Amino acid sequence: MAYKITEDCLMCGVCAEQCPNGAISEGDDRYRVDPAKCTECAGFYPISRCSVSCPQGACVPDPEHVESKEELQQKFNKLQSQKAS
Repeated sequence: MAYKITEDCLMCGVCAEQCPNGAISEGDDRYRVDPAKCTECAGFYPISRCSVSCPQGACVPDPEHVESKEELQQKFNKLQSQKAS
């Protein structure tokens, strides 16, 4: 499941710095997560770095983008192969 950033976002940017996939970018009123790039840190870390680093707890699972661990790993593999190309 991809993560999303709630309205509690302070715009501090910590989540974007922690994202190994570059899935988080600055929006107008808060940071945004690109669900096509979010793997919940699968392939990099055992837990999502954005959620543990956010001082406001604004990085939360997005129920609109539910994925299994296998699907997240496949997405990670696809993103890595695109980087190598």
